[in-house]
Amino acid sequence: MMDLTVIIVSYNVRHFLEQALLSVRKAVAGLDAEVIVVDNDSVDDSVLMVRERFPEVRLIANQANTGFAVANNQAIRLAKGRFILLLNPDTVVEEDTFSKCIQFMDAHPDAGALGVRMIDGGGKYLPESKRGFPSPFVAFCKAFGLSRLFPKSATFNRYHLGHLGEMETSPVDVLAGAFMWLRREALDKSGLLDEAFFMYGEDIDLSYRIREAGYLNYYYPEVTIIHYKGESTRKGSLNYIRIFYQAMILFAEKHFSGSRKSWYVLFIRLAIYLRAWMTVIRNVFRRCWLFLLDVLLLWGGVILIKDFWAEFYFNDPSYYPAHFNSINAPLYALIWTGGLYLSGAYDRKDDLWSAARGLLLGSLLIAAVYGFLDQPYRTSRAVILMGTVWALLSVLLIRMLAHYVKYGEWRAGVRKAASLVVVGSHAECERAMQLLSKLHISKNLVGYLSPEDDYDPHLFLNHIRRLDEVVSVFRVQEVIFCARDVRSDHMMQWMNLIGSAVEYRILPEGGVSIIGSASSMSSGELYTTDVRFRLADAVKRRHKRILDIGISLVLLISSPILVWFQRQKGRFFRNMALLLTGRRTLVSYGESRDALPRLRPGLLQPSDAHPWLNLDQRTAHHLDFLYARDYGIEKDLRILMRNFRRLDR
Repeated sequence: MMDLTVIIVSYNVRHFLEQALLSVRKAVAGLDAEVIVVDNDSVDDSVLMVRERFPEVRLIANQANTGFAVANNQAIRLAKGRFILLLNPDTVVEEDTFSKCIQFMDAHPDAGALGVRMIDGGGKYLPESKRGFPSPFVAFCKAFGLSRLFPKSATFNRYHLGHLGEMETSPVDVLAGAFMWLRREALDKSGLLDEAFFMYGEDIDLSYRIREAGYLNYYYPEVTIIHYKGESTRKGSLNYIRIFYQAMILFAEKHFSGSRKSWYVLFIRLAIYLRAWMTVIRNVFRRCWLFLLDVLLLWGGVILIKDFWAEFYFNDPSYYPAHFNSINAPLYALIWTGGLYLSGAYDRKDDLWSAARGLLLGSLLIAAVYGFLDQPYRTSRAVILMGTVWALLSVLLIRMLAHYVKYGEWRAGVRKAASLVVVGSHAECERAMQLLSKLHISKNLVGYLSPEDDYDPHLFLNHIRRLDEVVSVFRVQEVIFCARDVRSDHMMQWMNLIGSAVEYRILPEGGVSIIGSASSMSSGELYTTDVRFRLADAVKRRHKRILDIGISLVLLISSPILVWFQRQKGRFFRNMALLLTGRRTLVSYGESRDALPRLRPGLLQPSDAHPWLNLDQRTAHHLDFLYARDYGIEKDLRILMRNFRRLDR
């Protein structure tokens, strides 16, 4: 029996998987080990990348997304190692990670499983590296924030074992599924992963069963890995809250009984609603704070202008009717902000031209509305003109101020380039800069640092051992490590030493992406030459939605004539109603949904642009891809014209 089987389950994270496999390749050198990758029907060419770049890897290419537990069990049944490692694709391991873990497990025969110290892409320690079982009280403390208020408490932060030191080796209750090192004997006794868990909770369940089988789970911080986090489900999303807490309920129903189970499920259900409301409020404020500020500024500004004009021009402070403040002023503010929304000013907050264009559009709409209002609700045209000037000045100034606070630059749209240091050989450093240049990413290059003692001072600023001094003296904001030349353990040591004030990224050997993350709460970030989808642009998506509304209204108004061209007239009216209410869009993808910008189901598909052809599935998928990449409203109109008689599907 060989020493180790490394199992990685992947789903649409090609670049992170590539970096993980490169680090695994170095870590298994000299060991009797195998690597198995299970791909859950990715559509980002992950399978092709593994086959071409990692021929030594055993690849299982599923035809559907079977979930984390099912996919891992597929590989476990084929594993030949006396130890099995379940490893996330968004991780980076050190060169001696596996040899250290084997030594520890051999020295501790009571160990059934082992977890390690994890840090995020910014070098911060991830507290989920060690956890306690989620008993009802533990779950209550976590769900209602007591664990955050008392992070070092053995009572209130039992979930993350706050009393246990970050660098203290110790038996723990629960290990993280991102790096779960298993003894084959323990796994045979405890059983495989429970496939009832689709995502989240299966690590808690397996940790529990390993303890029940008579083994210990160890936290072993002598080994550190990078875990970028969040590549499958964003932590701040309602979907994450639903999936995670439903997994906790499933765990309770499986392992608890009686009143303990009832209290636990009650706490979890309360936590779901509490966290969901908190998430909604936080997300709404994060997305709408500028809109709300604009409304208040415009509303209040118009009222002040009205008061000034009544006093200055009419010599009568009560000249305007009392309902002006509650009807006219908010109406004008909403029309102006509606113009800002349509122009994309809330998507590109530092684009002053979009903001000005939206405000002028709003003023034209206000002027049009003015002519339709009854005389008592009309205001002075001078107030509208002065309100337009106020809108332009206040809205543009607010954006300039916000831009200055965030980027230290008054000129909106202009961002100070981050000070950058690249660590690696000259060839790899140059490759990193060429990639950034190709992507039009501006950086203020401080210099290159060499990992070799013998370096050319004309090409390199200094040696890697002076990295902390270089960061301090030159106020470096971003460091790129070239993985071909810098060991993973050295990267992690520097991340721990310098801290999270700097953003860290890694250029994988032979890769076309630079990977990193500045926060443990966000997904890993990419500088990549991969395709950019126009449908990912919020403005394009808004134009698509406006087109849907316009098309549905035109077709409904024209329905007394047009309906006779439809075979199923009831279905036609139903589809128009779905289109108008946003539950459907005019054109959407066929089967290719997972790796493309999200859309509502469509009445038509990109493949319908060729209604006379019988297209195979691969061609239809490629048409979906091209539609998302090159989207314009003319595509929807062209597909509509060719399929007008098929709107009753």
